[in-house]
Amino acid sequence: MWRAFFLALGIFTVILGAECLVIDKAVLAARKEPDPGLTVPFDLDGGASRQREIVPPEWAPWSLMSAGAVTILYSFTIPKRVKE
Repeated sequence: MWRAFFLALGIFTVILGAECLVIDKAVLAARKEPDPGLTVPFDLDGGASRQREIVPPEWAPWSLMSAGAVTILYSFTIPKRVKE
């Protein structure tokens, strides 16, 4: 179980690093209309759309990809049957 967990964590980190290498910024926009199943409206400021910008720092792509690669290599060194 631990082997699969660390392998998945490493793959996720490598993919996240590759995404940060490709994009310059990510813009997240809030929904304009509330979900009809909610009792409290999602957007309480009168329907005005809020946007959030995420700009990855210069060091993030390479650091994430290298940390993910090390984690993947670590997952291969964990024995298949770890005594707990």
